[in-house]
Amino acid sequence: MDILVERANGVLTIAFNRPEKKNAITAAMYQTMADALVEAQGDAAVRAILFRGSVGIFSAGNDLEDFMKSPPMGENAPVFQFLRAISSAEKPVVASVAGAAVGIGTTLLLHCDLVYAADTATFSLPFAQLGLCPEAASSLLLQRVAGYQAAAEKLLLGEAFDAPEAQRMGFVNRLLPVAEVDAFALEQATKLAALPASSLRVTKSLMKRASHHELQTQMTEEALHFGKMLLAPEAREAFKAFFEKRKPDFRQFD
Repeated sequence: MDILVERANGVLTIAFNRPEKKNAITAAMYQTMADALVEAQGDAAVRAILFRGSVGIFSAGNDLEDFMKSPPMGENAPVFQFLRAISSAEKPVVASVAGAAVGIGTTLLLHCDLVYAADTATFSLPFAQLGLCPEAASSLLLQRVAGYQAAAEKLLLGEAFDAPEAQRMGFVNRLLPVAEVDAFALEQATKLAALPASSLRVTKSLMKRASHHELQTQMTEEALHFGKMLLAPEAREAFKAFFEKRKPDFRQFD
């Protein structure tokens, strides 16, 4: 299974389990995660949710080969189901990041309540490099936590940055040695699962409700642009260059 879904002690764990492909996410994986989140919403036994990767890698983002075969067209595409589910999750969501988090591997963290990372983790948002635009409302959320200039540097240049910088930007709570991060994140999720569910639900709702409509609007706007740009010549050149292991040439485009 490319996604492992486990339940224990009130915690639903969703784990990327495709290390041979650097946990690159396919449409089927998005569907599995979306279904797990929707089911967790109505399951009183689930009191907290934990995302984690596998040894040495969180996620390389979208599987580009699968992405090209089955582009996410329409609001019911699995990726959009997943984004709606994680962005509207009422229960606490914790993430443990060890290794690289690329593209949506980073943007999904902006919807988590607590994020713990290995001190060797890396992050990148290479949307512009692929001829695309941000998704998951990251064009709104990243500048909200990090400030406009910091967000612009990451989203416009798309260059990788390290875990200490991610913590300074504000979307990583704490850095830990790589051998300890998964266990610590699970411990934190288990602590949350032992607290009154109603208190956590109301507290999270109060913190997020003022921006909920804005977030959903931004996500819809991003998806409209993303769908158009996915079919544009710039994206085709970027993807072709990726598979040919060369640098793309965007000089031919305005």
